[in-house]
Amino acid sequence: MTQTFLKRGLPQDVETIAGVGPTVSRILEEIETGREAAALAVARRLDGWEGEVIVPEAAIEAACARVPQELKDAIDWAHQNIARFAEAQRASLTEVEVELRPGLFAGQRILPVASAGCYVPGGRYSHIASALMTVTTARVAGVAHVAAVSPPRADAPAGVPDAILYTLKLCGADRVLALGGVQGVAAMAFGLFGLPRADILVGPGNQFVTEAKRQLFGRVGIDMLAGPTDVLIVADETADPRVVAADLVGQCEHGPNTPVWLVTDSRAVAEAVAAHVPACCDALPEPNRSAARAAWANLGEIILVSDREAMADEADRIAPEHLHVQAADLDWWKARLNAYGSLFLGPEATVAFGDKASGTNHVLPTSGAARYTGGLSVHKFLRTVTWQRVEPPALQTLAEVTATISRVEGMEAHARTADLRMTPKG
Repeated sequence: MTQTFLKRGLPQDVETIAGVGPTVSRILEEIETGREAAALAVARRLDGWEGEVIVPEAAIEAACARVPQELKDAIDWAHQNIARFAEAQRASLTEVEVELRPGLFAGQRILPVASAGCYVPGGRYSHIASALMTVTTARVAGVAHVAAVSPPRADAPAGVPDAILYTLKLCGADRVLALGGVQGVAAMAFGLFGLPRADILVGPGNQFVTEAKRQLFGRVGIDMLAGPTDVLIVADETADPRVVAADLVGQCEHGPNTPVWLVTDSRAVAEAVAAHVPACCDALPEPNRSAARAAWANLGEIILVSDREAMADEADRIAPEHLHVQAADLDWWKARLNAYGSLFLGPEATVAFGDKASGTNHVLPTSGAARYTGGLSVHKFLRTVTWQRVEPPALQTLAEVTATISRVEGMEAHARTADLRMTPKG
């Protein structure tokens, strides 16, 4: 496949991400050994937080009262969409019973985990949407206890911003901690501050949060290891370059480590988008302006290919978190594309809709992980377990086959458990 890079990004710095491992390991060990006292000490040391860690119910109620009604209405509208889509996903999973042979029954049950820990970022931006996506989905899946942690902020009366507290209460979080970073993840994983130990940890975070989840995986489940967010836009000659440029910059504002790609078979579109992006960045307020400029300068790419099949191949190769098609014949693209976290079809369906309110989940695979996994959904909170029952018509043959295979494998004790269930011959 012939590619022409009208703009090429710099290689991403993976060493910086890998370098956090020893630091995270030390903090996790410190907190697991010292429990709550150690977690509080880390919070004071790293966040300067001296307030309450467990957000009291009275503080949550007061925070809810301070949230403007217009914002409440917007959050409620988004919550309804996210819940309805999660409910539809849950309904697509069914319990099964099948008689494989006369007298041999097998089946599956769909069971939620008992407890989930949701990380809600709160650094440069207060991620209302992350609270919506994680807690709502866990609740719809049927998780019995859902905890949430979010980094404390000095400008928030209860540590966690009012809008996030309102959202967490609306979505059904059982307990909220004003605790971020590794210490927040550890609190949920180790069952600190009255929380049950989390069976699964979900939600996006910075490289320290991601590394903590990676190190804890196995002891607890995780949704995925998320790197920097990204977007790839596929655009043909029908695309509006101003819209494409705005949508690329919409993702760039996440920060200087955000990769964005434009893949097109139209040189005219490619050149027009390249011309519009700087103005889109310049029109933003700070710190968004600097973040977007840096992301575009460092990691923005414009790739020119020959036709739509080549465009689709390039999209599948990159496997972006967000894949936005601004091209003719959307049904063809929907059927053809194979590797993405979430697909946005048509110029109307901007990525921000999915990130905030349209209903699909915004916790998605990054860094090419969409080749082998999907995003957060009710499925992540559910376990498919199996069962079997054997009745007399199936017992003899099943036992004979099991004994035969077991002895060839050298597993005599297994074979004898099958022998015990056979009807003696003769």
